[in-house]
Amino acid sequence: MDVRPQLIDALSALRDRVAAVRLPLPLPGAPRARQTRDELLAQLDDYLVPRLKQPEAPLLAVIGGSTGAGKSTLVNSLVGRRVSEAGVLRPTTRTPVLVCHPDDHPWFADARVLPQLTRVWQPAYAGPGAEEGDAGPPEGAERVLRVETAHTLPRGLALLDAPDIDSLVVEGRELAAELMCAADVWVMVTTASRYADAVPWHLLRTAKEYDAALVTVLDRVPHQVITDVSRQYEALLIRAGLGHVPRFTIPELPESAGGGHGLLPDTAVAPLRAWLAHHAQDPAARQQAVGRTANGVIDSLRVRMPELAGAVAAQYAAAVRLSGAVENAYGHERDRVRRELQRGAVLAGDARTRWRGYPRDCTATELLDSLAESLAALLQCAVAAADERVWEAWRREPAGRAVATGHPERPGPAGRAGRRVPYAGPDREAGERIGMAVRRWRRVLEEVVDDEVRRMERTAAPDPDTVTALLAAALLGGRRARGAGERLAELIGAQAALRLRDRGGELVSTYIDRVLDEERSRRLAPLRALDVGPEPQAELIAALSVLQKER
Repeated sequence: MDVRPQLIDALSALRDRVAAVRLPLPLPGAPRARQTRDELLAQLDDYLVPRLKQPEAPLLAVIGGSTGAGKSTLVNSLVGRRVSEAGVLRPTTRTPVLVCHPDDHPWFADARVLPQLTRVWQPAYAGPGAEEGDAGPPEGAERVLRVETAHTLPRGLALLDAPDIDSLVVEGRELAAELMCAADVWVMVTTASRYADAVPWHLLRTAKEYDAALVTVLDRVPHQVITDVSRQYEALLIRAGLGHVPRFTIPELPESAGGGHGLLPDTAVAPLRAWLAHHAQDPAARQQAVGRTANGVIDSLRVRMPELAGAVAAQYAAAVRLSGAVENAYGHERDRVRRELQRGAVLAGDARTRWRGYPRDCTATELLDSLAESLAALLQCAVAAADERVWEAWRREPAGRAVATGHPERPGPAGRAGRRVPYAGPDREAGERIGMAVRRWRRVLEEVVDDEVRRMERTAAPDPDTVTALLAAALLGGRRARGAGERLAELIGAQAALRLRDRGGELVSTYIDRVLDEERSRRLAPLRALDVGPEPQAELIAALSVLQKER
């Protein structure tokens, strides 16, 4: 395989783009897209890039199949001794085992292939000086690959006994898929009783999709039905477009049972061993197997990369819709608050009572307190209404419920339609934040009034609290507090009153915007933390384009 460095560079760049893909939103198709991303990374890291960088490395045949298919017994029999644990307890193969000739051990002792797996080996094959404790995985290692050596295997060939592809353990299934992605040759093992099951056929269809070098083994076939089962299996392969795939049939033998402690007779596995040895040692056959699998993976990128890019685009589109719902809701409430201020909505309830009783039955401080409380209530209602709008928009989105906004759907009594009660308003922390912002506004307004009063002659200077209360009423009372502006002008003069109203109006707008912007940012923060942007889609397509050009 004469591979140009530019092609490897293009593949490495493409790999980095795939690794950068994030699909956090639970959209339809997202699980499949995540699986595609993981499979791409596994094939690029574990197989394609290492193979193209070192085409002379040994041929790796991964033995995969369903639970109880006899994979470990088959590997042991091909090697000629027990190297992989076999037995009646399912699943048996929990730690994958790679077997190679001693001369090929350096190829697999490091992280050339399957770099995410920690290497371990048995003391008998670890070399002189190995101790009993050397056999186990290192402390803290979770995913390991046990490497064995055997002189009975030809140079240039390595066998890998993978976990069951239908393992009850999720990690086992995921590891099995990852190991298959690292194979030069896929050896799919099934049995006479399970050759039509969906799981092995999914593996076969995947191998066909990647155009990988594939071998099938029909194991444990009873003698009396061996002809019928073989013919039916062949018909299924032909129907699936896999009639060209080499098939090996192993009859049911006493060594197949009994917990797998025995080895199959050499005659039962000799054809498969010969096929593997031929493709490992014959240059033309090796080139055909390795080249077909490598080219198949590269060819599959033309379909898989655009699919992944489409999933990335869907994530960004969903994030834009969710963010837009927040922006629209808070923008709408911002406009409503300004209209409410103009019509004097703050001067209602206790604040209106205080204003009517001022100054005879109410002090300036009491009036200012009631106005501040009413303003805080108006802003809390605005935030509550915005959040309700956001929630109603988000619940129509597939990913809306899953976004951690800080205000998840809260359980309430179910209605007749069984729907939950919508979110009813800001929580206590939001109320505290709004109250604190209004108190800051009040302090700043008092400071502005103090500055203006200090400019006046001491003999004519009015009480700052009185000025502040009248100014706040004029700013927040709208049409309902026209008299506040007139009293303020009489008290401090028209020019000073105009200056205060201008500066006070700016402060009201500033703090209202600050409150709503802060709450809006809090609702947007979980979306921004997802870091879903438009760039990855373009980068994936660009990386694929560069790869196709270099190829």
